[in-house]
Amino acid sequence: MTCDKLAIVVKGYPRLSETFIAQEILGIQQAGIPYRIVSLRHPTDKKRHPVHERITAEIDYLPEYVYQEPMRVFRGWLKARKMPGYRRARNIWWQDYRRDRTPNRARRFAQALVMAAELPDDITRIYAHFLHTPASVARYTAMMRGLPWCCSAHAKDIYTSEDWDMREKLADMDWLVTCTKANVDHLQKLADDPAKVNLLYHGLDFSRFPEDLPDRMPRDGRDPEHPVTILSVGRLVGKKGYDDLLRALADLPKNLHWRFVHIGGGNGDKYKSLATDLGISDHCDWQGPRDQKEVIAACQSADLFVLASRVEQDGDRDGLPNVLMEAQLCGLAAVSTAISAIPELITDGLNGKLVPERDPKSLSLAMAELIANPALRDQMGRKGNEIVRRDFSFYTGMKELAHRFGVDAPVAGTAAQQPAAE
Repeated sequence: MTCDKLAIVVKGYPRLSETFIAQEILGIQQAGIPYRIVSLRHPTDKKRHPVHERITAEIDYLPEYVYQEPMRVFRGWLKARKMPGYRRARNIWWQDYRRDRTPNRARRFAQALVMAAELPDDITRIYAHFLHTPASVARYTAMMRGLPWCCSAHAKDIYTSEDWDMREKLADMDWLVTCTKANVDHLQKLADDPAKVNLLYHGLDFSRFPEDLPDRMPRDGRDPEHPVTILSVGRLVGKKGYDDLLRALADLPKNLHWRFVHIGGGNGDKYKSLATDLGISDHCDWQGPRDQKEVIAACQSADLFVLASRVEQDGDRDGLPNVLMEAQLCGLAAVSTAISAIPELITDGLNGKLVPERDPKSLSLAMAELIANPALRDQMGRKGNEIVRRDFSFYTGMKELAHRFGVDAPVAGTAAQQPAAE
């Protein structure tokens, strides 16, 4: 079995909100699989995770917009048009463009021209993260260069894409992995060959987390000097439901003392304003973006984790947020919503509580119950830690992915870093 030499296509690199991609890239590197990163966008985050510092790949940044690098696109076209697969790629793109007449669709073909022209000759496979725009660039490039390609699909890319687009990409690619059972069920209905669609949880690298759970004070919300710390980690965007969460916090019984800590990027002005309007701004600590070490430290010191995920009107939603797994691995009971794949991790009443989406009242009642019951929080948090260590090891999935790329040897670090139960 020959090992692939990969071109990994991503939306942007590096990104704080896509730790799971960086973790996987590092796993590919540790497995000894040759690769390079091809990014559709330049980075915008000011901070980086420690995992990014360990990734040593060459990075190719494609033109974000044609007008920024017109001569580079032109040179790409001059070279790509001589490739055997150019005519088919152009015809497929034109067919796509007639159904999706957007600047975005045109831009993806221009990026594919540059990628096809500049990709080193020794690349044997293209691997795209996300089934929407990165997969489009990967697909057109693969046609031009006559290369096999495959994809990892996640959440927004699945539920905001047109069925025809996903169906045709699935027909062209060799295989696809996706990170939840809910996604598998959805995509298998679109695939000409359902066996192409496979479940591969992102999982966590346990070596980055403390082995022992912290000794948390049994805070129950009665002492104003020792309020219960409620943590949430996520971008301040609609699908994370932070307006629902703030309304739920405002509805908590007045005799409970709590402190809300938020970590994540995005425009927080409207949420801070809402917290002020609700009269809870003094209880809220908006910490902004943090790296993974800081997120883990916050999980270690918090008492309860909450994420009010919801499905947006355009279909955008979370899949199985890594932050929920991280919180559980740190022994935090979690309150979240019963959407997407969250029930694949959280079982209501076992390792947390699940409530309907867009229901601040139910969310408030669930939080109030756990704020007042530290023993139940501890029990749920320990069970969550057990579930994550049993079912969501990064190395289990990484071995399967490495095998798909032609490496059968154990991924570096596997034996030392897997839990004993595996």
